[in-house]
Amino acid sequence: MDSDNNKPGYITANPKNYLLIKEIRDGLKNNPTEAEKLLWLYLKNKKTGYKIRRQHIIDDFIVDFVCLNKKVVIEVDGKIHLNQKEYDELRTARLNELEFKVIRFENEEVFLNPEKVANQLKLILESIQDV
Repeated sequence: MDSDNNKPGYITANPKNYLLIKEIRDGLKNNPTEAEKLLWLYLKNKKTGYKIRRQHIIDDFIVDFVCLNKKVVIEVDGKIHLNQKEYDELRTARLNELEFKVIRFENEEVFLNPEKVANQLKLILESIQDV
């Protein structure tokens, strides 16, 4: 556990399902998609000016990336998301209920210009008040 876990708002998982979801999350964290790997190079170590976490559990979901200070979730969508639009909409609605803003990028956007995606994220994060 890192020291941030003691700060309010950093523990965002549903405690009832945490152990099961944590196992899944650990697998995702150890096997990111190529687009996630590429974008992470531009987000890690506060390169946007903000702490971004990857594969973070919120409620019963594992989000690709999140800036907890701004309550912004960043999703990188591959082809699988074409077949799960309804699920993604329900998931986004639940995250919005929890006061998270969800931003989505297609894999192709990340592959074509990851720096542009990171800069867009930085501008979005700068425009939002800290929670």
